[in-house]
Parts: sequence; structure tokens; C-alpha cells
Amino acid sequence: MDRMHQLAACPSCEEPLESADLFCGACGYDLSAVPEPPQDRPTVAVGRPVEWPEADEADSSGTPAPVQQPGELPGTDSGGRPLPGTPVRFDGPDAAAPAPAASAAPAANTVHASGDFELAAPDPRAAAASPSPHGAVPPAGDAKLCVACRAGHVDTDGYCENCGHAQPRERDHMEQELGAVAAVSDRGLRHHRNEDSFAVSSTALPDGSPAVIAIVCDGVSSATRPDEASAAAAGAASESLLESLPRGTHPQQAMHEAIVAAAEAVNSLAAEPAGAMEHDPHRHQNAPACTLVGAIAAAGLLVVGWVGDSRAYWVPDDRSGPPARLTEDDSWAAQMVSSGLMNEAEAYADERAHAITGWLGADAYELEPHTAAFKPDRPGVVLVCTDGLWNYAEAAEEMAQVLPQEAAGRPLDAARVLVGHALDGGGHDNVTVAVLPFAVPQQGAGSA
Repeated sequence: MDRMHQLAACPSCEEPLESADLFCGACGYDLSAVPEPPQDRPTVAVGRPVEWPEADEADSSGTPAPVQQPGELPGTDSGGRPLPGTPVRFDGPDAAAPAPAASAAPAANTVHASGDFELAAPDPRAAAASPSPHGAVPPAGDAKLCVACRAGHVDTDGYCENCGHAQPRERDHMEQELGAVAAVSDRGLRHHRNEDSFAVSSTALPDGSPAVIAIVCDGVSSATRPDEASAAAAGAASESLLESLPRGTHPQQAMHEAIVAAAEAVNSLAAEPAGAMEHDPHRHQNAPACTLVGAIAAAGLLVVGWVGDSRAYWVPDDRSGPPARLTEDDSWAAQMVSSGLMNEAEAYADERAHAITGWLGADAYELEPHTAAFKPDRPGVVLVCTDGLWNYAEAAEEMAQVLPQEAAGRPLDAARVLVGHALDGGGHDNVTVAVLPFAVPQQGAGSA
């Protein structure tokens, strides 16, 4: 949800504008001097506390049996119906990037509210043939060329010394493989930056058996500094799990504590000044926010935890067994489905589907971590992902069709295939997925 002005033309020279421009491209007029209308600050409905039952066995169908079913969604009554006036946040592929005004001329380079520059990939041939519009001398040697003006030198902070524009970030595409888990994150084809983040790690339980961890976070696009929120949450959750699991904390309790730690890390960002926005006193700011989903595979137990609409899926290695979605969204669409007012296809096709009712952030009225534990009776793969992926594979059966058969043995390749599927589908949002293979512990040989 963009908070920029909606001017169609520059007040100074009448040059057509994009809806998120900070300065006029023709005369340099500072558009931040144009006041904005006041904006409301959303919050989240009160939820129900989490309970901690013991783990149970898988059912005969092969789908992991839940130890704890997700609780009632926040903002609903006892019958699951949405309460009037339930506040939500809006997140999704177009939340921070509305279409330009009808009279605005298309522009190849657009400055967004974050100060980042949306750019096509630079063409070295065009850079060599075209003189700098600012009269700067192209940098020599190994100096990095600005992808905006094609001539300025990029400083150590990632900004052009000639035109001042931010350069594409290293976070635009990230990959990591760590033994039995891998993750890939990509900016997508429409967003100006990657606001997702992830953390994959492993540790050992007190008995020496391994515990593998995957955390995926999606920055809420309508919030201030969503990229910082997702990075802070993923890092804090991973650190919490790496500290608590070796001490013998039950994985489900450890996941609950990790989500709380992630929320505290995101909350702390609200007290920090937003340096990139200090130049614009009129820009509306709100608390950084993100969603979170995580999974732990340890001692034959699969634990998932989440807040928001990022998801976890289970796909058995034997594809004759049914896949399953292991999480329930904190969202308007989920409320419609649970209340029986819409079916899933209708709800997620609605423009309000990405209105989330739970998130991590200082303006979340009450934190309600969801956790569930499963004990699969067969090997499979756990996928934890942002909506940038599941928008293109909504149902568990669709996700299983996209996931390569050899995913358990090649998790990084599988994650790349899943991200590629989202990009091929349009890549309207940031895309992040972690692939965590789950192996059933070998039972000791008994007497005949």
C-alpha cells in the first residue's frame, strides 16, 4: 500500500510523474514538499493463547497427524465468523506498488517510497555508447558503474556518487544449502527490492541427534522497512532455536520461544530512526512488520510455527501418499473459508485475500504464535515458503506436482525449481522457499 502522493504531473514544470517518484525527473522538484493526507495505522485483533499437548502418531493415510491443531483465527467469533471492524494489514504482490496514474508517462527508472531504484538490467553496450546525462565521467578500472545514470561511481554504501540512486541489492537473489536443508529467495519480477528473508541452520539435541531448522519471513509491504523486519525476525528466531534446542527444550516449546524472540527483534526496529526517510518530513511511517513460518525436524518429530500467511507444506517421498498443508493463514481469506462464507478458490481470488490479521511488529495488538507438531511415519519433504510461491501453487496437491521427485536428495535444486515456477507464473511478489527433507528414524532391530 503506497503512501506516496498521487500527483499526475510535477507542480513546477508539469512533467508527467510516476505515482512513487520522489523528485521530478525533468526539473528536479522535491515532491516530498507536497503534504500527504493522513493515514490510519492498522493493528491486529486479539488472539487465543497457545497450548502444548504431546506428540501423536501419523494416521493410516500417511499424512502427518497434528499434535496441535491451529486455534481460532483472530478477529472471529466462536463460530469462526469475522467480527465487524476487525483491523488488518494489507500485504501481497501489489500492496506497495500501485499502478501509476493514468496520465503519467511510463518511465524506465522509478524511485520508490523506500528510496530504492527500480531498474531493468543494465546494458553495457548502452552505457558505453551513451554519454552521461549528468556530465559525469565514467569510472575506470574495477569501479562499479551505476545502473541508473550509467556513468557514476557506486560508493561503499551502495549509492551512486553522481546521481545518488540506490543500486540493486545483494538480497535480490539469495541461496543457501546446509546439509539436509536449503533455501532460495528472489526479488521476483515486479517488486523493486526483496523484502523476504530466511535462515537455515542445524544443531544437536542433548542426546547427540541432529535438529534441522528452517525459518522464512515475509516483510509486510504496507509497513515501513519491511526488509529489515524480515531479516531481524529470521535471524532472531534461528538464534533462539540454536540456543534452546541443545539445552533439551521441547521443539514445540522452542518454536514458540523463537517466534516470541523474532517478534521482540521486529518490535525493537520501531524505536530506531529510519535513516532513509529522514529527508522527507511528510512521509507517513508505521512500525516495521513481517510474517514468519518455521520448521524443525528433530528426533522423529516435525514441528512448525507461524504468524501470518506464510505457509508450511508436507510432501511425502512416496507420491502415492497425500501431501498436506500444515499451517492455517492469519488472513481475511482464511476467515471467509473457516466461516463458510466462501470456498477456498473464491476467497483467495478476492482482492482482499492478502489482508492479514496476524503479523510480527510493534503495532500488532497481541502476538499469537501458532505451533503444531507432527510425527510422520514415512520420509518426505517439508516446504516453508512465502505467499510469493504459494500464490502459484495454492493447494498441497499443486505444490507436490511442482516439487521435483528427487527433492529429498537435492534440496537446493528443488528450491530453485520452486522459485522458478513462481517466476514463470509472473513473479508478482518476492519469492522465498526452504526445502527441509524429513527422514524417519531407523528403529533398532528386535528379536524375531
